[in-house]
Amino acid sequence: MSDLKSGKECPDCKAWKPAQDFRRSAGNPDGLSWYCRECFRRRDADSYRARRERAGFKVRPKIDVPDGHKRCPKCEEIKPHSEWHKSSRQWDGLAAACKACRKVESRAGHLKRKYGMTEADYRAMLAEQMGVCPICQSTRPEHVDHDHETGRVRAVLCFNCNAALGMFKDRPDALRRAATYVEGIVWKPTLVAPGVYRLPS
Repeated sequence: MSDLKSGKECPDCKAWKPAQDFRRSAGNPDGLSWYCRECFRRRDADSYRARRERAGFKVRPKIDVPDGHKRCPKCEEIKPHSEWHKSSRQWDGLAAACKACRKVESRAGHLKRKYGMTEADYRAMLAEQMGVCPICQSTRPEHVDHDHETGRVRAVLCFNCNAALGMFKDRPDALRRAATYVEGIVWKPTLVAPGVYRLPS
C-alpha cells in the first residue's frame, strides 16, 4: 500500500522510500512509478546499453561512481560534486562537465573570439617566450597582448606589464620617457630662447 504522501517499497532495490523518490505516473493507482528514481535511471541505462549493443554499436564500459561524485565526460575523471557548477538544465542539478574542463573550454572560446587563436597557438607562443614575460622576464605570463588598432597579437604578458602598457596607451614615446626618468635622468624642458622652452622628445 502506498500513496503520494507517504511512499512505498521499490520492487527492484526492495527499499522503502518516500514518495518524492519516485516519479509521478498517472497510469498507476498510487500515482507513482513502479521503481524509484535511482533504479529507474539504472534500468533505463541498462536498456539503452542493450539496445546499442544489439544494433552493433560500441558501448562504453559501465563505470561505478560513488555517491557524491560524478564522472566528467571531457577529462574522464570521477570528481566530487564540489568540483562541478550547479545547473538546473541537468537531471542531477550539476553541469555536464567539471569546473576545470569548463574553464578550459571558456578560455579556448575567449582566445578564438577575441584574438583568433587556438589554445595550441597560445601554448606555442608561451614556448617561444620560454615561459616568461618578454618585458619583465620574471613573471609567468598569462595575458594575451595585442595591438588595439590592428588587432595583431604581439605576445603573452604578465598582468602587471600588460596593465602598464594599457596605462601608457601603447605610446613608445611615453614609455621611452618613463625609462629615462627611472634611470635617473630628470625630465626638464630646454631653454632655447628667452621665455621659449623645448620639451624633451
